[in-house]
Amino acid sequence: MFQLLLLLVAVLPVSTEGGEIFWGTESKPHSRPYMAFLEIYESKSDKFRCGGFLVREDIVMTAAHCNGRNITVTLGAHNIKKQENTQHISVHKAIPHKNFNSKTLVNDIMLLKLKHKAKLNGVVKTIVLPKSQDQVKPGQVCTVAGWGNLPNCSLPNTLQEVNLEVQKGQTCQVMYKNYKDSIQLCVGNPKEKKATGKRDAGGPFVCNNVAQGIVSQHHCTGQLPEVFTRISSFLPWIQETMKLLQQP
Repeated sequence: MFQLLLLLVAVLPVSTEGGEIFWGTESKPHSRPYMAFLEIYESKSDKFRCGGFLVREDIVMTAAHCNGRNITVTLGAHNIKKQENTQHISVHKAIPHKNFNSKTLVNDIMLLKLKHKAKLNGVVKTIVLPKSQDQVKPGQVCTVAGWGNLPNCSLPNTLQEVNLEVQKGQTCQVMYKNYKDSIQLCVGNPKEKKATGKRDAGGPFVCNNVAQGIVSQHHCTGQLPEVFTRISSFLPWIQETMKLLQQP
């Protein structure tokens, strides 16, 4: 019986429900100048937030499920409730991956063309994307930042960040029937009880100053491991879409 319990603990996903989720710490102000705060409007009274990251002066990358009728991007922010030297830019065009599945969150990636170029400075910068041969390895520890829910599901005003460990793909394949290791990343060590929160979706998973993943899951109470989009698998689509967005 004890062996059976051990097996169940090893196989079942771990939920950090009940305040056990450990989000990490508040980021040093403006230490992640590529971060974008997204406000997505479905109607005048219905809006939600996501994260994103600046990959070109006029393009933000985020998750496809962060799409909406109107999207406003804020760059250069730390405390979104304070007056800061931020740039607020509306989205001219949003292009989610054509094979995005809103139920399984497969191909959860989207590019946003801004109405005008951002002014790059000390608090607004682009982040590097991976090369095709880049591989994130199990055991590697990388960072996620965002303005998503805290343990009590409240929304913070300041940018938060957490270090998460990459897991073996087999771990997520056991837990999530739609997991595809070729295009997704399995992230988060259940023993550490660290996870992203709801509304962190769309933010970058950064390894050695390179954006390797996109936060895809969006639970209020974390379930570990989590599934992120593997950016290196989408480089041909990214390059093709960026060329398309260069057209007037």
